[in-house]
This record gives sequence, C-alpha cells and structure tokens, in this order.
Amino acid sequence: MIRNFELQADGHRLEARWLGPGPADAPTLVFLHEGLGCLALWKDFPQRMVEATGCGALVYSRAGYGRSDAVTLPRPLTYMHHEAQAVLPAVLDAAGVQQAILVGHSDGGSIALINAGSVPDPRVQALILMAPHVFNEPICVAAIEQARAAYLEGGLRDGLARHHHNNVDNAFWGWNDAWLDPGFLDWNLEVFLPGVAIPTLLLQGGQDAYGTAAQIEAIEAQVAGPVESVWPDPCGHAAYRDQPETVIAASCGFLRRHGLLAVEADS
Repeated sequence: MIRNFELQADGHRLEARWLGPGPADAPTLVFLHEGLGCLALWKDFPQRMVEATGCGALVYSRAGYGRSDAVTLPRPLTYMHHEAQAVLPAVLDAAGVQQAILVGHSDGGSIALINAGSVPDPRVQALILMAPHVFNEPICVAAIEQARAAYLEGGLRDGLARHHHNNVDNAFWGWNDAWLDPGFLDWNLEVFLPGVAIPTLLLQGGQDAYGTAAQIEAIEAQVAGPVESVWPDPCGHAAYRDQPETVIAASCGFLRRHGLLAVEADS
C-alpha cells in the first residue's frame, strides 16, 4: 500500500506518505528527515525498508520543508526540541500510529533522541539513527558554512528547489541560520540521553563532514537502553544513500533481536 495524504499537526499542514501495512497490522517505521531533507529526498529508501522488514512506514515533511506549510523565520534555536516534544506526538496521533520505530537522519536523529528521552510515549519502541547530533562540533560549523556558500554561489539552491518547491528558502535558511547562530555553538542534547531507555541502533559514516565519532561515543555512554553501533564504510553524512544495503541489513538484525521485525519478513 502506498498512500499520499496530508495531516495536521501543531497548526501546520504536512505532506505525508504511508507505505506498507497499516498501523494495526505491523510496527511503523517513522522517518524523520535531516535539516535539508523532506519526504521526496528519502527517495526509495523507505520502500526498501518496508520490503525488508515487513513494517509499515510513515514518511512526512516537517513544516518549512517539501510541500508542507512554511514556517516563520528565523527558527528558534530550540526548534528540534519543539519538533520532538510537540509536533512528533501530534503526527503519530494524526496518522494513528500504534507502534513506532523512529528512523532519524541528522537533525531527524536528534529529534528522535529528544523525543525518546523526554516524552513518555509507549508507542515509541526503538530508534534507528543515522548521523545523529547531540552537540555542536567545529567540523559541523565548517560544513554548514560551506553549504551556505554553495547555496548563495553554487547550484545547491536549484538542486534543493526540485524537492522543496516554494519552501526552498524557508528550508535552507531556517536550518542554516540556526546552526550558524553564535548561540548554537553551545547547543547540547546530552541531558536527554539518560532518559532513552528503548533500544537504539546508531549508524555513522567515517567520512561524515558534519560530525565525528564523538557523537556516537557520547550516545553509547549515556543512554539507558541497549545500544548498537554500525560504521558503514565508505560513507559520508547520509548512510541511507551511501550504504543503503548496510543500513537495511543492520536495521533488520536490530529489529529482529528486539522482537520488532514484522512476522512476514522474519523467514
């Protein structure tokens, strides 16, 4: 089943897509995109995850991205906190999700950690996180400065516009201005990690221009629940794009070990 629809959450209309079994029939993979991502930029990866795991999938663009409603800029520096604590629970409510596995990339991984570490929601049962951030690093600031130059002077804006449409400036500046704000140098999510009691799978590329192994080490050391780490190689910031087979295989094994792989796929 593939169904495109819209849902309302936190006063915004969000574009969404459902793939595979419905929420009453299997756990749901909930895809949380990166700071410049959206529904379309996941491409065929959610469908491949559905086919491999037997789970359903909910993919959506946060407000300010893709074909969802725009947001007022500048974003507050706590925008990921708001997405995790207010918007994501409303999205799960609106879509009728009963058993959620949060699949987060970059900003989406950070949002998943905040949610799991601070929102008492029994629906959220596991995390699959690619290149999550829990604090700012010089390497990240440098990469985001390079992205700003590419947006202003190179072809990055045209490339993003194909996916974000009228939201392209909303998406880029909402992300870029927040991360390059001097106040964001001290941004840190480690306070949430001891509250993460559910199983967590971490995937980090060794050639990631936006973060180092220190992010993964901090999460491993501080979460309360079981944690596994996988290091796809070669791999940059987007493991689902650079090493999709590795991500899918690791996700299937992880979900199987924690009883969350749908029966149909567990053959």
